[in-house]
Formats: sequence, C-alpha cells, structure tokens
Amino acid sequence: MAVDAFGRPLRDLRISVTDRCNFRCTYCMPKEVFGRDFAFLDRAELLSFEEIARLTQLFVREGVQKIRLTGGEPLLRRDIERLVAMLDRIRGVQDIALTTNGALLTRDKAFALRDAGLKRITVSLDALDDAVFRRMNDVEFPVARVLEAIDAAEEAGLSPIKIDVVVKRGENDNDIVEIARRFRGSGHIVRFIEYMDVGNTNGWQMADVVSAREIADRIAAHWPIEPLQPNYFGEVAERMRYVDGGGEIGIISSVTQPFCGSCTRARLSADGKLYLCLFSGTGHDLRALLRAGADDEEIASAIRSHWHTRDDRYSEIRAEATPGTKVEMSHIGG
Repeated sequence: MAVDAFGRPLRDLRISVTDRCNFRCTYCMPKEVFGRDFAFLDRAELLSFEEIARLTQLFVREGVQKIRLTGGEPLLRRDIERLVAMLDRIRGVQDIALTTNGALLTRDKAFALRDAGLKRITVSLDALDDAVFRRMNDVEFPVARVLEAIDAAEEAGLSPIKIDVVVKRGENDNDIVEIARRFRGSGHIVRFIEYMDVGNTNGWQMADVVSAREIADRIAAHWPIEPLQPNYFGEVAERMRYVDGGGEIGIISSVTQPFCGSCTRARLSADGKLYLCLFSGTGHDLRALLRAGADDEEIASAIRSHWHTRDDRYSEIRAEATPGTKVEMSHIGG
C-alpha cells in the first residue's frame, strides 16, 4: 500500500467524469464565471471509460479500495452505468459510490446504476425551501424534483442514501433544522458540510462559514445527539446519532476542525490529471502517459511516486497559507 510523506495510505479514489454541470451553484460554479462562453473540456480531452478503468486498476494495485464518481455532474456523462459495470469488475474494488445533484436521477437511471454495480449514492440538497434552493442552484431547478430522485434511489436499493448539504451563513443556514427533521427516521444520512474555500471563484470568506459546532448545537436544541465512532480510518464526516433512535447525521468540518491527518483520498480529473488535495493548484498528467503508450508499470510507478511525495495539508495551514490559484471543485469533484 502506497503511503505519503505523512504516512497516510492511498485508499480512496474520486473520479471526475466530466467538468460540466446542469446547475450553477453559487458556491461551486457561479454563473458569472461559468457562463455561455466558458471553455469546458472537449470530448477528446476527456478520459474514455476504458482509460478510467485502466487507471483505476492501477490505483487499486497501490492500495485504493473505494471509488467515488463525481463531476461536474456525473450523470451528464452518457451511459455512466457502463463505466460503473467496468469498475465493478476490477478485483480489489470494495465499494463504488456516486455523487449527484439528482436532476437526472430518474427511477430508470437509479435501477440501471444499481444493476451495473453501484453500491451507494450521495445526493446534494442544500435547502428544502424551494425559493432558497432555486436561488442556490441558480437555474430555477425545483427542490421537489431532487426529493423525487432520493425516493427513486431508495426504491432501487441504493440505501442508506447520503444527503450532502453545504451550509453557507445567510444563504441556507435557516434550513439546517428542517432538513434534519425531514430525514429523521428515514434511514438516510444527512451530512452538513462547512462552506469551503475551494477554487478561486466562489468569493469565500470565513464569515460565511457556519461551524460544525454551531450546526450540531442547532440540531441538538431540538433532538439530543451523541457522537459515534468512525466507520473507518479517513472518514471525513464526524458521525452523530439521535439519542432517541431517530437515525444518524454527519458533519464535515474541514474549515474549523481539519482532518488532513487522516486524508486517504486521491482525485482524478476528467482530463486525466491526478490531484493530491481538494485545494491543489496543479495536477499530475496521467492521460499523457496513457496516450503516449506507457505500460502499466510505468503508470503505476508514477502514481506511487506522486503519492509518496504528497505533503498536502491545506486545511490545517489555511490561516498561514499564501493564497494562490487552486483547481475548481467542479473540475475534480468535492
């Protein structure tokens, strides 16, 4: 198993299959930047499913066990279930998950993904208030359609479903309790995420962050909660459960309580670059090796070498880090 400069193993691979999205969420792909004239990747620049599967197999050789498909919006990639099936056949892959905004997650799509081998799904849902949700996705997409997508995923057996909520002060923090209420007792796991300074375009400032402690306190004021042990080393969410048996929630606190020390995640962009941190400025070009005819050992050696020298811990040094250009979250997923 490959380990980095701080002894962190490589266990998780997040694969972006497209840099495009049908939402324009203000904290991720603001419309004023990602507008009609924005230069997205050409089809030829994207890794093919076969290239993704080959790279994944090599990452598995280095220790990866869990795969998550991201975007952009991964369901924009045509026949994504074919890729899921290819990844499911790779020996050593223990878990395949996918993160989606739910807009294209119909009942048929949910069943197709499950039949292909998808084990779990995460749906982004930043508000239950329809006006707030439409304002945040900035394409007037109704919240009812995302709730239907969650129901479709549940019917397909992709449970427990994780529901990700990026919390921004003054934007959707008044919905924290209502979202918790909506999914209490459902068997689904809501994960509240501190608003992060990913990329360069979302105008992040610390004043916009609702801390993990404040989120927990707001929920606990209605229903007592208590901590749970992590499911595995490197789990990003702090797990909590309702004392009355109403289920589980998670809080991801990468701003106020960084967890860099247990980060086991590598990220592969849609154009085949390996990013070692969500806040990286540059990636390592694996597509160039693939398309130049490199053999498996050459590519595996490159992966191993990049991971061995990894010393990223941006969230721990955020206050002292020199601001610089960072890759956009829409390019490498969350």
